Amino acid sequence: MLAVSAPRVLYNNDIMFTFLLIVTIVIFFMLVIVAGLHPTPYLVSQFELHRRSHTSKEAKWQHRRETLLPDVYGAIATKIALLLVAFIALSIVTFGWALGIIIAIVGTLLYPTVANWGLVNRLSQRIYARYEAPYLDIVEKLRPFFAVVRAVSVPHVEPYHRFDSREELQRLIDQSGSVLTDDEKTLIVHSLSFADRTVESIMTPKSMIKSIKKSEFLGPLVLSEIHELGHSRLPVTGADIDHVVGVLHLNDLLSLDIKQSVTAEKAMEPKVFYIRHDDTLEHALAAFIESRHHLFIVINDFRETVGLLTLENVIEALIGRKIIDEDDDHEDVRSIAQKIARDNNSPKNHVDL
Repeated sequence: MLAVSAPRVLYNNDIMFTFLLIVTIVIFFMLVIVAGLHPTPYLVSQFELHRRSHTSKEAKWQHRRETLLPDVYGAIATKIALLLVAFIALSIVTFGWALGIIIAIVGTLLYPTVANWGLVNRLSQRIYARYEAPYLDIVEKLRPFFAVVRAVSVPHVEPYHRFDSREELQRLIDQSGSVLTDDEKTLIVHSLSFADRTVESIMTPKSMIKSIKKSEFLGPLVLSEIHELGHSRLPVTGADIDHVVGVLHLNDLLSLDIKQSVTAEKAMEPKVFYIRHDDTLEHALAAFIESRHHLFIVINDFRETVGLLTLENVIEALIGRKIIDEDDDHEDVRSIAQKIARDNNSPKNHVDL
């Protein structure tokens, strides 16, 4: 009988070892699957989710899911801890102390890497998405327990909608899809950068300024040339463009008696407003509103004329689109100036230092 019982004991031991081995592998597989669960929050603020929750059942479900998400993280952390303990214990029982501890250590170090493999991660997310609804019901019932677990094991999750720079906010606006129209996106983005832009970035450069000498007689030929320019205001200069002495309003010239010899100096408005080239557009807009004037002469540190700024320029920079009227030639004066500037100060033997 002893000769017969020995094989049975070995046979039973083999069955037990196989059973424990299979259970250990299954526990490790479950550990990997649970560790691969990463429920992601909606890219919508809590305020917006709460607002939408009153509009449809789907929105109400999304708000409930987002509210329970921190507790879901706590539940996942609890499962990982329990499965990890079970895996370590089964490894030692199945393979003995020496080999079992080695396998437990290797498995503990390896399971996060395996959980992040693309195939495993997709499988984890697919399983969670399929059973998310009943899973949330369980989490909601055990919420007090998971709240305690989350408090000691899961770090606090900051709200998604936090912006640390204007560039980050602009990126979110660009990715807003159909929530905003293209015009609305342009308006918001230009408004964000408006305060940081300078007068120099949008002014009409000095080389493109059309002006008239104060001694110029406003005869029929001159008036015709002025109207062809398409500008509603024209700087009046003394010796040169660095000495602007007034502004000529074309609307005032409509009632001018061309039979009388009138100079630009007599027809101009003598009040001239100056603004620095490095002032911000926010400052420029405030100055336009305060002065109720539509044209500023832009000067540098030496009070030399470097450009011309209109209220229209500033509004275009604010709204991000060009204001076109019947007198515009539909081309950006700065781009024209850049083309002309290629021939400025470029004699044959010039040297750039």
